[in-house]
Amino acid sequence: MNRQTRPRLRDRRGRGMRGPAVLPEAPGRPALRTARERFDDLALGIVTDIDARWQDRLGLVEYAVEDTPQIPDDWSSATVPLSSLVRGSGGTPTRLVLFRRPIERRCETRTDLEALVLTIVVEQVAELLGIDAEQVDPRYESD
Repeated sequence: MNRQTRPRLRDRRGRGMRGPAVLPEAPGRPALRTARERFDDLALGIVTDIDARWQDRLGLVEYAVEDTPQIPDDWSSATVPLSSLVRGSGGTPTRLVLFRRPIERRCETRTDLEALVLTIVVEQVAELLGIDAEQVDPRYESD
């Protein structure tokens, strides 16, 4: 085969395809969901299920996801927190924050991630309610 009959796999400068391999459905919006969006959907599903089950006893609780915790300079622990629970007072709601990056770093698979998020949310809700974590959700498994 000579040079002119071969199909061209690269451009004239030796590079391959540039840009996304999947075209977006809407201009300006990525076709594939980001890791942040996938984590938010996972957390929302778990929180919605547990919150619906315990809403009458929990009261007003705000759930949030942040990338990383803000650790003070005098932090003495060798571990990074995976979540934060701040009890509300008066008209201020209780706030439960999941820290996405530390949680993702501890998981190898999607199943591990789902299990860890479930464990964190269940343990925090159990602390709020003052009950055992096994009572909060039947999927919870203590180690």
